[in-house]
Amino acid sequence: MGLLPMDADILPPSDDRVFKLILTPQESKPILIDLISSIIKRPVVGVEVRNNEIPPEDVQEKAERLDVNCLIDDGSQIDLEMQASRIQEDSDGKHQNLKGKSIYYLCDLHSSQPSKGVRRYDKLARTYQVTFCSYTVFPERAEYVNSFSLRHDEDNELLSDAIHVVYVELSKLQEIIKKSVDDMTDLEKWAIFFQYAGEPTHRETVNKVIASKEVLQMAGNRLMSISQDERERAVFRSRRMYQTDLQSDLATAEDRGERRGMEKRNVEIVRNALQMRMSIADIAKLTGLTSEEVERLRAET
Repeated sequence: MGLLPMDADILPPSDDRVFKLILTPQESKPILIDLISSIIKRPVVGVEVRNNEIPPEDVQEKAERLDVNCLIDDGSQIDLEMQASRIQEDSDGKHQNLKGKSIYYLCDLHSSQPSKGVRRYDKLARTYQVTFCSYTVFPERAEYVNSFSLRHDEDNELLSDAIHVVYVELSKLQEIIKKSVDDMTDLEKWAIFFQYAGEPTHRETVNKVIASKEVLQMAGNRLMSISQDERERAVFRSRRMYQTDLQSDLATAEDRGERRGMEKRNVEIVRNALQMRMSIADIAKLTGLTSEEVERLRAET
């Protein structure tokens, strides 16, 4: 039935490579059709994956996009992306880099539609950029799904529904996972599967979700197959180690930059204090440095 063994070590489908491995094989079309239908809220009868190749087994493959780019039966374009790890952002908590990335990919995909002869712009197919995100992007919004199109700033009148940016925040499922599976929407079930299938503590609930739909059973079987593939497990471990090392290196570089900045600041304070004929002891109290460190900085100035 695609149920996950209670004690099995399952790779997380919230990992972008695992996410793509589940959705892009030819035999996974029913899975992808059901997932897209749950997102755009209408039945989809056909889907074509336009980038089903998986990047090579290089630990630095994160630099390549592991999105799932699709064309559905009415001609609409849909790009699905799993954003498991945080991208570099300013400290204001507004996630402008992630939002800018989504808009950039959306506009690039929408404008890439082929034009044969004279084409009416009002006949262009709809384009969706869908990001499943393991962290919270909109803390002020309770909803775990937030969809945006082109609307008037004042009265919210719709200008066009030709493009959509959709964020599915997997970090906001704490209440949804408490619901009866019978009361969950299809998208809620998919969100639970992506967020919790790799966690043994939620395995019982995930298995109830999987048992509720045939396509989710197919997804469970696909996830089990990937998780039992030693090559994929090795790639997963290598990528995680690379990402952890990269984050550590960035943090170390930031710490060094902060220390250099502090040292430069202290040199300026010591120089100014000496010009004011302050004592070494008073400068040490002012800066928090030792008398020896102040003496060293005085010698350097």
